[in-house]
Amino acid sequence: MNENLIMVIGERETFLIRVLVKKLNDAGFRAEFVPENIDIINGKWQETSLITYYNDNAEGFKEDVVRFLADKMIDDGKQIIAIAEKENLDRIVDNIPSDNIYKTFSRPLDNEVFMCTVSELLRKMESGDFKKTILIVDDDPTYLGLVREWLKSKYKIAMATSGLQAIKWLGKNKADLILLDYEMPVTSGPQVLEMLRSEEETKNIPVIFLTGKGDKQSVIAVVELKPEGYFLKNIERAELLNNLEEFFLRRR
Repeated sequence: MNENLIMVIGERETFLIRVLVKKLNDAGFRAEFVPENIDIINGKWQETSLITYYNDNAEGFKEDVVRFLADKMIDDGKQIIAIAEKENLDRIVDNIPSDNIYKTFSRPLDNEVFMCTVSELLRKMESGDFKKTILIVDDDPTYLGLVREWLKSKYKIAMATSGLQAIKWLGKNKADLILLDYEMPVTSGPQVLEMLRSEEETKNIPVIFLTGKGDKQSVIAVVELKPEGYFLKNIERAELLNNLEEFFLRRR
């Protein structure tokens, strides 16, 4: 059902954790118990699609492990399901960004509800529900297609070939970021930005300009419009991905 790993993290492999892991594997998932060891967790991180943190220690939890999980999930957007006694659960949740917590369960755990939750979460992940949505606006279809190919594995991508088409799309959809061509015929990038900022529904959507001109005068003209930033169109794929990742991290 899912080739990626469900990492079930706990202090030790108790009977209840073994039951949980078996149920996940019997249901067609690939689940594995992983001890609360940062090095071991980090070694399995890339193959992991979902983290389940099972805390059954009434005296508390390993704060360094939870902080490590929080930092890693912030970096790549993974989701966690946390299971613990209520007092510990509240403290664990306080240490993890809410965007990365899919659901919490107080012990004792209802295994059937947990299994349904895992199935629901993985379906959402496969459909891209947790990906940020980027709207790319550019009158060059070739360039649009290129940037889409670069970004589609990490983000949900929508495209528009004109400012008016973008405005129409935003009337029915939401975007976490707009990459907007600065120089377009009919309705230019600055004009589109002005329209976006004048509407209540779109005024807070961050906009980063795409521009083919890197000379000082052109850059000043772009920056004076106060977008969230600008990228030169000759930017390489790796640099674009890194810049976008840093942008979303700053906005958390």
